[in-house]
Amino acid sequence: MAVRSLENLLLDQLKDLYSAEKQITKALPKMTKAASTEELRAAFEEHLTQTEGQIARLEQVFELMGHSARAKKCVAMEGLIEEAKEHLDEDMEPAVLDAALIASAQKVEHYEIASYGTARTWAQQVGQQEAADLLQQTLNEESETDQKLTQLAIKQVNVQAA
Repeated sequence: MAVRSLENLLLDQLKDLYSAEKQITKALPKMTKAASTEELRAAFEEHLTQTEGQIARLEQVFELMGHSARAKKCVAMEGLIEEAKEHLDEDMEPAVLDAALIASAQKVEHYEIASYGTARTWAQQVGQQEAADLLQQTLNEESETDQKLTQLAIKQVNVQAA
């Protein structure tokens, strides 16, 4: 698809996000298994459920825009996930690994926050307000997850790792 308009650029962004979310659903179970605290495991499990809902929401956005949901390989997410996998292969104390997993998860969240914020704005600008509202819901969830991870790190994981 030639990217000749903001709507085409939005569709390209949505395909990237669709790929990113699909990649995350494969990575989160491994991160959950590697986490040493129940709180971190629960946070990752909750985010997996949330991510599945976000995929469904993206499918709605595609439909609203008259397109079928298709992924375009998100190389940024692939890199972030690969970096997280490297931590899993290292010999770390459990609390230190938990801190590394949170850091990796927050990098993912920050990428998603930037991407969903951009997509939401573009959807508004091309007159796709219903799509923008759906993207805003996901943006809100990603921000909440980031805050939860920050609080878990500050109050528990980083303290134990130190």
